[in-house]
Amino acid sequence: MFITDEDYKVVIGDQALKVVSQVSQENRANAETEAVEEISGYLRPKYDTSAIFSAVGAERNRLVVMYTCDIALYHMAASAPQKMGMEIRKERYERAIKWLEGVQAGKIVPDLPLATDEDGEPVGIPMVYGCQKKLRHNW
Repeated sequence: MFITDEDYKVVIGDQALKVVSQVSQENRANAETEAVEEISGYLRPKYDTSAIFSAVGAERNRLVVMYTCDIALYHMAASAPQKMGMEIRKERYERAIKWLEGVQAGKIVPDLPLATDEDGEPVGIPMVYGCQKKLRHNW
C-alpha cells in the first residue's frame, strides 16, 4: 500500500489511529484505497497517478503522502461511533481538498511525474495561444 504506519505518525498518534480505524485492517485499507482514488480524480488529467501511487519510500511526494493520510483518516473518522475527533479531521480534509483543487487549476505545481502518451509526450498540458489585436486601416 502507498501509506505506511510511519506516515500516519505525522498527522495522528498511534492510539488515536487504532481508535479511528476501529482496530480493523480492512476498514483502514478501504479508507486508504478511497483516499488514493479521490486524490487520483484530481491529479489524473495531468499527472501519472499510477507512478505517483506506486512509488515507495523516499521517492514518494511527502505532501501527497500527508494529504492521503488526512483523507483516509477523514473517511475512517466518518465511520467511527459518535464521529469522534471529526472536527480536526474535517479541517485537515478540507485543507487537502483545497490543495488538490489548486493543483487541478494549475495554481499549485507539485513535483509529480506528468502523464505521457505512447510517444512519451506530456498529455493534459493546456496550450496557450492568442493573437495580436486586429489592425483596422480605416482612414
